[in-house]
Amino acid sequence: MCSQYINLPFTPEQFFEVFAVYNTAVWPMQAFLYVAAFAAFLLVFRKRGYSGPAISGILAFYWVWMGVAYHWIFFSPVNPAAKTFGAFFTLQGILIFYEGLIRRRLSFAYINGLKTFSGFVFILFGTVIYPVLGDYLGHVYPYSPTFGLPCPTTILTFGFFLLAIGLPKYLLIIPLIWSAIGSFAALALCVAEDISLMIAGIVTLVLVFTRSEKGEGVNP
Repeated sequence: MCSQYINLPFTPEQFFEVFAVYNTAVWPMQAFLYVAAFAAFLLVFRKRGYSGPAISGILAFYWVWMGVAYHWIFFSPVNPAAKTFGAFFTLQGILIFYEGLIRRRLSFAYINGLKTFSGFVFILFGTVIYPVLGDYLGHVYPYSPTFGLPCPTTILTFGFFLLAIGLPKYLLIIPLIWSAIGSFAALALCVAEDISLMIAGIVTLVLVFTRSEKGEGVNP
């Protein structure tokens, strides 16, 4: 599924080597990121005053981590555009922090409906199915995009956004842009699992703008 007509400022070998260097250097951070995702998922079912801010804080941390640790530190040496990507990822983290912890506008809940079902699917996909699928397709650790890196973590973010009540729509902008960029790069780098990123973005966009927070009807 590679495209020879898409030119990138780095080779596929350099791209996957970045993953290897990152995964080796930050270990065991990947385990912490998984624990945080599991904790955030459990908090969806706990109706506590701190649940929304805690989930928002975890998501904000993911985006700042991806912006600083991955894009700025590890990816920018082979891709100059990574500095810009890092800035936008960091901005996304700050925006989630602002809406979820300062303004307290974000809460997350289990509500029967298509949005919730899709949200659970994306959370499961980003944390479990994505890495398994990548391994099956030949992207073996450490030369693979583990959870905590942009594509699987953006899919997880879409999942939580579908569980969010009172989601400010502008929070979708940066993840949707990245879903397009990531899917575009997938064509050039033979990362077939990243096509799921575009699918998750489209599904999230449609559901957020066509479904109410009860999973039924159309938003006014």
